Amino acid sequence: MIRWRRGEVVRIRREWPGAVELDVTTEDGEARALAYPALVGRPEPGDVVLLNTTALAMGLGTGGYAMVVAVPDRLPQDPQGPGHLVKARYTPLQATVLGADEQDSPFHEVLRDADSVDGMPVIVADLHSALPAILCGLYGQKPPGPGETAETGGRERGRPLRVAYVMLDGGALPAWFSMSCARLREAGWLCGVVTAGQSFGGDVEVVTPHTGLLAARHVLEADVAIVTQGPGNLGSGTRWGFSGVSAGEAVNAAAVLGGRPVAALRVSEGDLRERHIGVSHHSLTAYGRVALAPAQVAVPVLPGDFGRRVAEQSRPLAARHELVEVPVDGLHEALRGSPVRLSTMGRGLDEDLAYFLASAAAGRHAASLLS
Repeated sequence: MIRWRRGEVVRIRREWPGAVELDVTTEDGEARALAYPALVGRPEPGDVVLLNTTALAMGLGTGGYAMVVAVPDRLPQDPQGPGHLVKARYTPLQATVLGADEQDSPFHEVLRDADSVDGMPVIVADLHSALPAILCGLYGQKPPGPGETAETGGRERGRPLRVAYVMLDGGALPAWFSMSCARLREAGWLCGVVTAGQSFGGDVEVVTPHTGLLAARHVLEADVAIVTQGPGNLGSGTRWGFSGVSAGEAVNAAAVLGGRPVAALRVSEGDLRERHIGVSHHSLTAYGRVALAPAQVAVPVLPGDFGRRVAEQSRPLAARHELVEVPVDGLHEALRGSPVRLSTMGRGLDEDLAYFLASAAAGRHAASLLS
C-alpha cells in the first residue's frame, strides 16, 4: 500500500505558503519531493528524510511527488495553542487544527446557530482546475491587482467584492498542495480558503461543507463562494465511482442554507476520452442525479457543432435545474489575465479552451446575480 524510501535532501527547488518542493536522492535515484513544514518541519539540504514514494512510482500527474513523511533526525516542536478538531483522522499524519465551529474558536458563537448564507451565490464545479477560470469570469475585464480587492457593478460604491473558496476533501487533503490557492490569495482574488471535511490547511477549518459555506459568509464575510474538491481527482471510468459526485452534494448544501447554487459544467473539446467530450458524464451524474435541489446551470454559448453538442447534452438537466445560457464573448481575454497558470488534466488554455470558457461562464453568471 505504501512504498517507503529513505532519502537525502539535495536542494530546495521552490516554495510557496505551506509547502516546500525539494530534490532528494534515494536508492532509486534522484526524485522530486514535497514537504509540508506545518506537519513535518522544514527539511534543509543534507537532511535525511523518510519518504512515501507510492504516487511517484505510479506515475501520477497531480500527485507525482515523493511525499516527506518525517525528518527523523530533526523533529519539529510540539504544536502550541488551542484546537481539538482532528483531520486526516486515524492516519499516521493526523493533524489537530482549530475548527471555526468548535467551542474554543472565537467564531463558535457566530456559527453555533447560523443557518443561512443569506442568498449568497455559490458556484460549484467538479475539478479544482476550474477555480481560477471561474474567478476570471467573475471578475471579467477588471480583476484586482496585487494588494487590491475587486469591485463589481451594481454593488454599493467602493465596496470590495469578497470571494471565498471552500475546498472539499475529494482530492488533495492539504490546501497547501495548491499553488493556485496561494497565488490567488496573494493576488487578492480570494479573501480566504475554507477547508472542509478531512481537508485542512486553509485560512478557516470546518467540519462539513455546510459549516464551510456558513464560515465563508459569516467569518470571511464573502459575497460569493466557490466550491470544488482539492487538486487531483479520483475516477474509475464508472458512472458513480468518481470523487466529483461531491459537486452534487455541494449544490444541496448551498440550497438548504439559503444560497443560490450556480453549477459550472465540466466541458471538454480536448479530452481523448469519449465520456468527457462535450459535457462530461461527471457533470451529468453529479447535477442530474446527486443534486436534489435546483441550481442555475451555466451553459456556455460555444460556436459551431461543438456548441450545439454541449447545449444538447445539457438539456436533460432542465428536468431539475434552470439552464442559463451564458455568452462567452470576452472571456478568452479574461482568462488570459489569470494570475496563475491555467491547466486541467495536463492541458493548457489553448489546448482545451472550451473547458475554461465553461468554468468562466459560471463565474460570469454569478457576477450577474450580484448586480
